[in-house]
Amino acid sequence: MQENDLFARHIRAQFTDTIWEKFVEGIRTYHLLEPGDRVCVCISGGKDSMLLAKLMQMLEAEGTSDITVRYLIMDPGYNPENRQKVEENARLLGIPYTLFESDIFAVANHQEKNPCFLCARMRRGFLYARAQEMGCNKIALGHHFDDVIGTTLLSMFYGGQLQAMLPRLKARNFPGMELIRPLYLVHEEDIIRWRDAMHLTFIQCACRFTEESERRGETHTDSKRLEVKRLLKELRRTHPDVEENLFRSLHHLELDTMVGWKYKGRTYSFLDMYDMRDGKETEA
Repeated sequence: MQENDLFARHIRAQFTDTIWEKFVEGIRTYHLLEPGDRVCVCISGGKDSMLLAKLMQMLEAEGTSDITVRYLIMDPGYNPENRQKVEENARLLGIPYTLFESDIFAVANHQEKNPCFLCARMRRGFLYARAQEMGCNKIALGHHFDDVIGTTLLSMFYGGQLQAMLPRLKARNFPGMELIRPLYLVHEEDIIRWRDAMHLTFIQCACRFTEESERRGETHTDSKRLEVKRLLKELRRTHPDVEENLFRSLHHLELDTMVGWKYKGRTYSFLDMYDMRDGKETEA
């Protein structure tokens, strides 16, 4: 990274508290990086993954973490304009990327049910495989604070379960590989402020299913996720700390008050240990 890197200097000057320090804090809090790690930053072309790539580049350039970072762009079937935009932004930000192609959009868009779920799952598998080929032991994704909150509420409202998004997890089908989320503590509104301050534009979903829906005059937005965002925005008007409290609640689960839970695929009930309780639990 050059000393005169405008984007790096701007982040340190204008977004130290809200982006850089939150990024570093997340890595330290959740032990996301270890000396010798080879991290593959997966760039989708959106604002989040592009910012993550820049931050990881800055961290590697400091030389204090003893890590090696690679940058991977997968073209799952973008139209020419979107692919060009992704590559232009990477070059503009000074990110030395590797690009490979796949047919994920073509496969997923032929599914009548849950094409987005299949697309996300296939993407993850392709990224793990290619990162492993590149000699990396971790992939880094651009999920942020708001994704954590939104995913948790979506699982409760529409999935009937309390399920969070972890800052790191081991790959199920790729031994030795791990997924990390270094933007875990960074708020989306601050990412948007960075994007707008630098006058950058990024692609959105960009899948062919989205394009076809838009041509038909349909709004192919994740409507449920959008509903949650609107709900949180409304709640913030009277309860400014609502999102922070939701986030903290994921770190302070009172298991004694849970009716049921799952661990490693097995379902448990409070009744399993009810007779062993001494009645000293806090009543809610």
